[in-house]
Amino acid sequence: MRKYIFLFPVLLLLVSVSVLGQTGKPDSAQNILKAAVAEARSSNKSVFLMFHATWCKWCKRLDAALESPEIKPIIDKNYVIARLDVQERGEKIQTHENPGGKEILANFGGTQSGLPFIVFLNKKGKMIANSNVMPENQNIGYPGSKEEIAAFIKLLKLSAPHMTDEQRTVISEYLEKNAPQ
Repeated sequence: MRKYIFLFPVLLLLVSVSVLGQTGKPDSAQNILKAAVAEARSSNKSVFLMFHATWCKWCKRLDAALESPEIKPIIDKNYVIARLDVQERGEKIQTHENPGGKEILANFGGTQSGLPFIVFLNKKGKMIANSNVMPENQNIGYPGSKEEIAAFIKLLKLSAPHMTDEQRTVISEYLEKNAPQ
C-alpha cells in the first residue's frame, strides 16, 4: 500500500506535465527562426529555411530527400534546417501552421512562390538567397528537373561555403535519380 501512496504523486506529476505540455499550438515562426539562427551562429553553419505545408506533396518529397542517408550528413554538416508550416487549410491552421510564418514568408519574397519555398540565411540571419531563381523569378520548389537541380546546386554552392564539389555531386545525383517521372 505504501508503494502505491508514493507512486500516486509521481504518476499525477507525469500526467500533469504531459497534459500541460500539449498546448495544441505550434511554436511561433519567430521563435523557430531565432533558434535556428542562434544554432547556426554557434556552429558556424548557414540556415536552410523551408516553408512547407502538410498537404504539400513536393514538401514531403523534399523532406525525404533531406533525410535520406545520402544527403542528410552533407546537409547537417553545412546547415541548420528550420521548417515553417504555412498556407494550411481548415483545422490544420490552428494545429500545424506556425504563427507569424506567412509574414516571414512575405519578408523573404515567397508569398506568390508556391511550396516548398526555401530561403538560405547566413549565421547572422541575413538572407543569402531564396529559391526564386528559375526564369521569370519562379520558385524551384522541389528540384526535380535538370534545370531545377542545377539551380538548386548553385544555391548550395552560394550558401554553404564549406560544402565540397563532391558533396554537391552526391546531392545532384540523388535528385536526378529520384526525379519525378
